Amino acid sequence: MKIGFIGLGNMAKAMIGGMLQNEMVQPDDIIGSAKTETTRQKVRTEYGIKISKNNVDVAKEADIIVLAVKPQFLQGVIEEIRDEVSLSKLVLSIAAGKSIVWLEETFGKTVRLVRCMPNTPALVGAGCTGVCVNMRVNQEQIDYSMKLMESFGKAILVPECLMDAVGAVSGSSPAYVFMFIEAMADAAVAAGMPRAQAYEFAAQAVYGSAKLVLESGKHPGELKDMVCSPGGTTIQGVRVLEERGMRGAVIDALTATVEQSRKL
Repeated sequence: MKIGFIGLGNMAKAMIGGMLQNEMVQPDDIIGSAKTETTRQKVRTEYGIKISKNNVDVAKEADIIVLAVKPQFLQGVIEEIRDEVSLSKLVLSIAAGKSIVWLEETFGKTVRLVRCMPNTPALVGAGCTGVCVNMRVNQEQIDYSMKLMESFGKAILVPECLMDAVGAVSGSSPAYVFMFIEAMADAAVAAGMPRAQAYEFAAQAVYGSAKLVLESGKHPGELKDMVCSPGGTTIQGVRVLEERGMRGAVIDALTATVEQSRKL
């Protein structure tokens, strides 16, 4: 099974790295293309995969084609490769906001399509990817696609109507979490902690808290209550966050993300 990547940015590299590390494929099984020679050579050196400067060559050679370009470039790429895409091939798109209907109409013919929304923690093998498919994709292809996505984290099959929500709660939210970590570290620095140590404490606290939610099976509210001792320090911090509208701000941020995704 030959996998072709059109676009070799950070997300494509995270996917390639996860697939190779988990031995889903070998370097010889992957071919990729990118705009610049610098990117092509860097990826070739780092992963040992086959590289081409021609998107058509990738589409022609690959059994599975991963469209890993930004949404604004996707139409041009599809128009370039559409003659090489047949029903014998599987097309995976990771472009935000581009629906299966849009992809089918842009290809202008019947194509087997998998729409994926990975996130940047895939760079460290801890990604969370939403996946949906069109009616032409069979169960074997769904299973294989899910295994590919799970090679760099968790993958969840969802109806396409939820993909904009996936993009907000999973795809964009790492940026908001990084802001939260940075703000906590700033407060620790203000209290006298060295900057590097502050980032380590803040990041580990977020990592451990997320792990506890996933592994304990407890509701986040219940876990929050476990930390808030009567008359203690934590509940005072919770009070301030509630006064400043933390929940509302987070909901508004993700809602804005969903609305923007629908406009793409």
